[in-house]
Amino acid sequence: MESEIKKDPKGRITLIALLSVILLFVIYYSVMCMMSPGRKLAVLRNEYAAKSAEKSNIDKKILNDSDYLKLMKEKAFLQSRIAMAESDSCYLTINMTDSSANLEICGVIVHKAKMSNIKISKILSETNENVVISLLSKPFTISGSTSTIKKDPLIYQMAPKDTSEYKPDVMPDTTLTQATNYILETNQGVKIYVYQEETDKLNERITQMRFDLDDKLKDTWSSLKSVTSFKVPEYNLFIKIRLPRADAKIFYRAIPKNGQIALFN
Repeated sequence: MESEIKKDPKGRITLIALLSVILLFVIYYSVMCMMSPGRKLAVLRNEYAAKSAEKSNIDKKILNDSDYLKLMKEKAFLQSRIAMAESDSCYLTINMTDSSANLEICGVIVHKAKMSNIKISKILSETNENVVISLLSKPFTISGSTSTIKKDPLIYQMAPKDTSEYKPDVMPDTTLTQATNYILETNQGVKIYVYQEETDKLNERITQMRFDLDDKLKDTWSSLKSVTSFKVPEYNLFIKIRLPRADAKIFYRAIPKNGQIALFN
């Protein structure tokens, strides 16, 4: 009995030490994550800030003029569209001012959809507009994607021996009712989240919750690996939009795997 009493303080000390280490790591992890957006903003300012040899008071007034900024935004968007129009493949343009998403080929809109909800990173909405304009003056290139539906659906079917055995394909398209949510990752560090508007059914809401949870777990794991290596985690700018399911599916399957996206904010 006396030996158990003697061992008890050591156990408490070990427990307190373990909890202290965990608490310190949580604080360290939180601080590193809070530093991530600031570091991203510093990188953007360093890379995309407007640079001029001479800056007078007149120049500063022009750079902050609302009409000038509006024209520069339109110019940046047109530059991105012109650059993408030189290719023969489909590309996506997202206009956040009129809430439209367009599928284009060589500058011609072949499919248009209305976005019902838009959320963007604070860095893209609150930082220096000239920095954002410079960032959006070139198209984004898709580097990867995650989706709840297949990009290239395949149907395996035995070929008939002759015309008497031929039967028309009557297999239903399950993606017509399957929840459509996906993420388009770009080389510029901006992630485009596309969610379907329809969330009336329970399975659609559950699918979206799982989709978001998987993405958060993936980001958390990536942040943990960076923090344990004494590196500030990478912060990804994001744009989240909602589209009708049919339109979201059309966009996802029409855009090439390494396709391009132009944004107008």
